[in-house]
Amino acid sequence: MIGGRYRLTARLGHGGMGTVWRAHDEVVDRDVAVKEPRLPDHLSARERETMYARMRREARTAARIDHPSVVTIHDVVVENEQPWIVMELVQGRSLADVLNDGTIGVREAARIGLAVAGALEAAHATGVLHRDVKPDNVLLGRYDRVVLTDFGIAAVQGEQGLTETGAFVGSPEFVAPERVLGQRPGPESDLWSLGVVLYAAVEGVSPFRRSNSPATLQAVLSAEPQRPARALSDSGAFGMLLTRLLSREPGLRPDAAEIRQTLADVARPPQQALRPQAGAPGGSAVGRVLRGFGGKLRTSRPWQFGTGGAVVAAAAATTLFFALTGDRAPDGWTTRNEEARVSARLAVPEDYERSADDGAVTYTDPGGVVSMKLTRSSKDIEENSLKEANSWKTFYEDGAKEDYSTTMVEVRSRVTEAKQQGQEAAEVSTTFRPKPDIGEPEEAKKFRHELVYVNSKGVRWLLTVNMPAEGKSRKDGETVYEEAKKSLKINDL
Repeated sequence: MIGGRYRLTARLGHGGMGTVWRAHDEVVDRDVAVKEPRLPDHLSARERETMYARMRREARTAARIDHPSVVTIHDVVVENEQPWIVMELVQGRSLADVLNDGTIGVREAARIGLAVAGALEAAHATGVLHRDVKPDNVLLGRYDRVVLTDFGIAAVQGEQGLTETGAFVGSPEFVAPERVLGQRPGPESDLWSLGVVLYAAVEGVSPFRRSNSPATLQAVLSAEPQRPARALSDSGAFGMLLTRLLSREPGLRPDAAEIRQTLADVARPPQQALRPQAGAPGGSAVGRVLRGFGGKLRTSRPWQFGTGGAVVAAAAATTLFFALTGDRAPDGWTTRNEEARVSARLAVPEDYERSADDGAVTYTDPGGVVSMKLTRSSKDIEENSLKEANSWKTFYEDGAKEDYSTTMVEVRSRVTEAKQQGQEAAEVSTTFRPKPDIGEPEEAKKFRHELVYVNSKGVRWLLTVNMPAEGKSRKDGETVYEEAKKSLKINDL
């Protein structure tokens, strides 16, 4: 019996700083988890007190974070001068246990990652860096709950550190390179760790793990991870997110908002992939604000998609097919047959990166400045093209709410009539500013061109091109839109 109320019933696991027990709270009649400090006998009194202080701070740190994916702390009990942490009992397995049985799918990885990213975002908002994001510390509970636990080595802004100067803490293969170098970490360091976790979950191998810790740390600093082939194959957006999360320069990693949006899109079940949120017309995947327009337009083909023989053969076959059918793309462009995804074909710049999800294909310039997306909604649209376009206009002018939160401000949108292969269509042109997260600087204005077409069966196609609102990139984006619109051929008008 601990603290006169917590009866230990079974050992659940152990780690470097303690053993976790299942216990029963005799006062309120519920099962809980209790973390017992377990320290080596050779530690000095000063070292033992440091470890106990770390456990007490772990409890305080987790308790100050209000998020459903952060473990709930119930109590701290001092027994024989040692602090025992009493927390909620998460019924389930750790992600590490699950991965011991094999990899998980991209959609499930995105669902788990979305919850962990939310927990980290909440922690960072309170000045807490977790510093030990790894599969062992991600618990998968009942009712699809995901919980981030073990804040034992967390760094808390404004509090004195408990780690000796120069000492290294964390699990080497999941530690960001700036931490290995002894540089001051930030939220981006936890996001790197999340990227490694998701990479390992889907690809089946940790990108930097080596035979010993020094070799692993050296790999973190200098080794290029293998291309996340399975992730890119199943979801280009997810694969590209992993690649960017593992950027060695912290400033090049995506921010929490972009991670949340991308993972939410990937995690959404197929039948919901194009369903609106909070009144959005059509599909939420295209209703969200696309971020990451920084950088410059480049003309080199991205490395991510390789130059293997199969790829070359497929490209040659595609070129031959469209040559025989009389479709010719402009110089520097290629015609893409997207029959399987969206029942259409269109021309895109040759060096644009392709990603695909259910009912949607996206092409992005190598610098991430201009993006083009074509979606096909299989749900029944009761309105015609013009009314559907006006629904989008209203949605944007209302702030493009997602999960009841405004994502667009300073919106100016207009609708014009158009034609698609001789049929009635409509266009939506929108200038807006993405609403920044709290504490984040204001972003530059963006511009979005969209072609909306709804056929007689209520199936809707939406061609969207996103670009900066000003400068040369605006002109480039306008050209991309006009050429893509002109080349678009829908197969089941």
